[in-house]
Amino acid sequence: MAADLYGVLDLRPDAASDDIKRAYRRKAREHHPDAGGDAERFKEVTHAYEVLSDPERRARYDRFGDDGTTQSRSGSADPFGFSGGIGDVLDAFFGSGFGSSGFGGAPQRESKGRDVLVGVEMTFEEVLTGVTRRVSVEVASACDTCAGQGSADGSAPVRCSGCGGSGRVQRMVRTPLGRMATAAGCDACGATGRSVSDACRDCRGEGRRVQRRELDIDIPAGLEDGDRIPQRGQGESGRQGARAGDLYIQVQVAPHPFLAREGRSLHTRVKLPLTTALLGGTVRVPALGGGEHEVEVPAGIQPGEILLVTRAGLPVRGGGRRGDLHLHIDVEVPRRLGRDERALVGQWAEQRGEAPGEGRVVEVVRP
Repeated sequence: MAADLYGVLDLRPDAASDDIKRAYRRKAREHHPDAGGDAERFKEVTHAYEVLSDPERRARYDRFGDDGTTQSRSGSADPFGFSGGIGDVLDAFFGSGFGSSGFGGAPQRESKGRDVLVGVEMTFEEVLTGVTRRVSVEVASACDTCAGQGSADGSAPVRCSGCGGSGRVQRMVRTPLGRMATAAGCDACGATGRSVSDACRDCRGEGRRVQRRELDIDIPAGLEDGDRIPQRGQGESGRQGARAGDLYIQVQVAPHPFLAREGRSLHTRVKLPLTTALLGGTVRVPALGGGEHEVEVPAGIQPGEILLVTRAGLPVRGGGRRGDLHLHIDVEVPRRLGRDERALVGQWAEQRGEAPGEGRVVEVVRP
């Protein structure tokens, strides 16, 4: 039994010509063998389009059914029947614009230079104030001899005659399913679509060559580990004067000997003698960037409590109000006592009504 050609393309019998074309493109992508589809199903879809896209054959099909022929309306061996030729076929399989660009359409996108990533290490002190760092980058940069154009006389490149400026060369091949097009980068212009008649001797027509550059980079205060600073147009130069890529400076913040960072806040541990924890006093803590913070310790402070030093942390990115410094309290309990010290502690325990050597549960804390 002959197939329902409208059903093959999921169309109604009153479908317009544009609907038929859209349906075929969708089905062709789905069933094309190069995309993992079924070859027989693809042939069936193609035949349905050939018949329904031709007004005379469609009228004959509507009256008498499918005659089973595979000849296209043009009488050629082209099984696709697109009015625009092979460019429409490429559009159907590979997306809009693919087929047209290789047949006198717009040239492909310029060969933009690649982006470059460079790591820079900073200390906490530099994060606090910001810093200017000299960065050395070895990348393909615009050739000085030809001003980045690739030609010996510095003239701008012209459209490649081998590919017509598309950057691709397309060839027709015959397959059991009909004529198909293959596309590859143009060897003559390196797939850029542009060429020079007299190549620069120093860069061999590339318009760029690997060179070492040194840049002074302003790194603002407050950056965090992994932050990136973009330098537009400072990356690899494009071929034959095309747009350069970008340079990204990635910050690596070195660990501090005694400070830990949490956003703008800084954290450190302060170990207090038992007597200071009991009686209170003053401790001096090194300040980031130099100097000291003098911090009052209240009597009876407990291990694990936190003392806050306001505006002693780090600023937000670019500067501004600083965060706080958090002092996490540890209490140092002596491991050994002399005879006189033990006697004094015993007397103190008696005054508090505590028996030395005996422990009692004050509070059970869930983990």
